[in-house]
Amino acid sequence: MPDATVQKIHQWLRDHEQELLDDFRQMLRIPSLEGPAEPNAPFGKENRQALDLALSLGKKFGMRTKDLDGYIGYAEVGEGPLVMALGHLDVVPVGPGWKHEPFGAEIDGGYVYARGATDDKGPTMASFYAIRAIKECVPELPFRLRQAFGCNEESGFGCVHHYVQVDEAPVFGVAPDSMWPLVNGEKGISNLSISLPLNSGAFRLLEAAGGQRPNIVIDSCEAKVKVDASVRAEIESKLADAWDKNVTWKWSGDVLEIKAVGKAAHGSTPYYGDSAAARAFRFLLSLAPVPDAEYFRDLFYSTHPSGSGIGIHGRDDVSDDLTSNLGIVTTSEGRLRLLFNVRYPVTWNGDHLRDLCLKYLKDLDGWTLDEFTDSPSLYFPLDHPLVSTIVDVYEEETGEHEEPGVMGGGTYARAVPNTVSIGTSWEGDGKAHETDERIKIENLYKASRIYGHILYRLGRLAEKG
Repeated sequence: MPDATVQKIHQWLRDHEQELLDDFRQMLRIPSLEGPAEPNAPFGKENRQALDLALSLGKKFGMRTKDLDGYIGYAEVGEGPLVMALGHLDVVPVGPGWKHEPFGAEIDGGYVYARGATDDKGPTMASFYAIRAIKECVPELPFRLRQAFGCNEESGFGCVHHYVQVDEAPVFGVAPDSMWPLVNGEKGISNLSISLPLNSGAFRLLEAAGGQRPNIVIDSCEAKVKVDASVRAEIESKLADAWDKNVTWKWSGDVLEIKAVGKAAHGSTPYYGDSAAARAFRFLLSLAPVPDAEYFRDLFYSTHPSGSGIGIHGRDDVSDDLTSNLGIVTTSEGRLRLLFNVRYPVTWNGDHLRDLCLKYLKDLDGWTLDEFTDSPSLYFPLDHPLVSTIVDVYEEETGEHEEPGVMGGGTYARAVPNTVSIGTSWEGDGKAHETDERIKIENLYKASRIYGHILYRLGRLAEKG
């Protein structure tokens, strides 16, 4: 049974559930996709609009607020050592196939549907309200609680990189953006930009394009191939037997145009999606005459989610297997360009990953690694007080003992000292980055109460030093 103060915090949150829901839906209606930089809005006007709403709510709630040059802002209460919750207001692109208006915040069957419902506006607003509840229930707070509102989590972490340069690190931090009870290990994340020459031959790739972000499974991919008259009959015969109903095609003179559709998913779990790029390249491989087949075989193999097709497959005992997501396909200057988003084991480092890739590409004709970015892995041992406290609170709140997890997703925890990511949702809530993203209203309320307990306990721990 939680202590009396925590019970009081819980009751305040129950009494203000409708208010939380209303503010949450107001935030969801802002299409906070990254856009062109403007003054005091480095990530675009819609992200600026979302940040302004959050800061205005903080002022309304009687909190101290600060805007860090439009990169990130926060609302704060209390005095003393700092405990911080970090959420983000930016979202990934919508993509096709939605049944609900992506920024309509519609309620249907007890769920709120919108891009950002679970990733990460719902958890951010829930932890924001948890801090507000603690403020109202413990007026003389002997520690500080800060809710940060980032604006660039989905495409670069520029917001928190700016934060750590200009403001203080927390004694303890939580990023509500993962799984329950918490993630104590986050795999390293690298983007590998690989290119290869467009092939020559009777079945010649002219261009291919697909994808929105490196960390989203490609759900639509198009390609054009020039077919010489000498192989036209062979290709026509193979097209007559084509079996993949998710690939459509048409002729434009001697150019075969194809379009493949798949299913989007988070790049850290590519196996939950269905890569349209993989479908497109497999389809072309099935058509290719023997002299051209090796080119398309290598191309198709590169899409394998294990990373084996670019030579980087591996695992460790802490975080299991590496995953690779081909997130963007483009064509320029006579080369096909492939951008892979890779989540590598926590015991590896970026140099090892890059070396594996370079060694493999040496044996492929004209394939080069053109750009490489790396965000190192994160790991906290099970006996770390930040970890053990969150595990204990979750068990008190739910009656369930759950061990911390390791994941391929990257959160603010990897960029801010003394921080781990914690859970956001439960069974039935929509997965991040997928169509018709949703969160159950009761789960939003439940999360706010757990966040309140976690933040209060961590504050008391920070106060004791």
